[in-house]
Amino acid sequence: MRNLVIGLAAALVLGGCVTGDEDTQVKAGPGVTADTIALGVLTDMTGPFSQSALIRIKGYELFLSELNERGGVCGRKVELKQKDHGYNVDRALEGYFELEPQVLGFIDVAGAQMTAAIAPDLMQTRAIVAPASWSASLLGNPHMMIVGTTYDLDVINGLEHLKREGVIKPGDTIGHIHVDSDYGRNGLEGSQFATQQWGLDLLTRSVPEAVTDVITPVQELKAAGAKAVFLSTSPPQTASAVGTADKLGWDAPFLVNAVGYDPLILDSPVAGAVVERVRVVSPIAPYAADLPGPRAVAEKFERKYPGLQPTGSVDHGYAIGIAFAAVLQKACDARDLSRDGVLRAFQDTNSVDTDSLTGPLRFSLVGRPSSTQSYIAKPDPKAPGGLAVLANLFESELVKLKGTRAK
Repeated sequence: MRNLVIGLAAALVLGGCVTGDEDTQVKAGPGVTADTIALGVLTDMTGPFSQSALIRIKGYELFLSELNERGGVCGRKVELKQKDHGYNVDRALEGYFELEPQVLGFIDVAGAQMTAAIAPDLMQTRAIVAPASWSASLLGNPHMMIVGTTYDLDVINGLEHLKREGVIKPGDTIGHIHVDSDYGRNGLEGSQFATQQWGLDLLTRSVPEAVTDVITPVQELKAAGAKAVFLSTSPPQTASAVGTADKLGWDAPFLVNAVGYDPLILDSPVAGAVVERVRVVSPIAPYAADLPGPRAVAEKFERKYPGLQPTGSVDHGYAIGIAFAAVLQKACDARDLSRDGVLRAFQDTNSVDTDSLTGPLRFSLVGRPSSTQSYIAKPDPKAPGGLAVLANLFESELVKLKGTRAK
């Protein structure tokens, strides 16, 4: 009997575990107790991107409330620990180092500069992060969970949509105005690849992040006879570009990456021009998408938060919640909720079904986007969330070709 007791005690020590069930042993990491799993949110709650960030958090909370009602993960409730960085790198670093010892991973880090600032430390701490970004440059970091299509692939899919509609054809000139940032430069890679493959001429114009006036680039593209323009810009820059085209009497269509559109534009003086000219390319379902997954999220959101104005950021947060929970469950199944265990589970996740909130997700292909499909939507003041779907998830053949060449 004494030997049996000693043997059991040794097994517990060697397991280094926190138990969720009395007879099941799970290795635990930071942020994991016998009852809870804590995830970090390091985002912009008071700065220029606060509106989308706060609604995205509601998407997380909506998903996690349902997950926890079902028993959570490994018998543990999943909770959020949040810090506001106000879109300031120094505040982001301060918040990160405060949160990092308290959480298993980060379900949200907003801002390219903030993500870049914490990236070196992630290699040491082994935590995984779901950044609020779709930049292809993040794919090289094995700790980054990019949920959806990258900016460049969205651009290719968007141009494919115009090609299918007969708006652009070989020999035409198109323009691409892009913000001088990681986001803008990654978007530009998509138009460069597509125009080379399709025999189009591409004119590019770069604008600084801090500048909202993009009158001159639009004037130049109109003078050059561009048939269409892609915008990898901020929402104020998008409004400036479309408003300028309207004043010039230029009716060329404008495609824009999802982060370059804000439903608040529909309350501005350029609303009419935006509705007429703009098409939004998104890796995430617009809030008003008439599909089972997005419809269910909308119904739940409106029931839980009846006073809040929804946007597609609700679906974004909910989709990230699904993906993060799938990885945690895979780690739980392996009885290892340490950071290394979660990292292994993440890199071994071959399929996550978000019920059309995104395309099917796959994280096991290192350096490749988790999804390659995009939505096309039209600004619509009557649609909940400000966007009406024109094309459900689809993928250009060029996306497959670009992925093959990237290998």
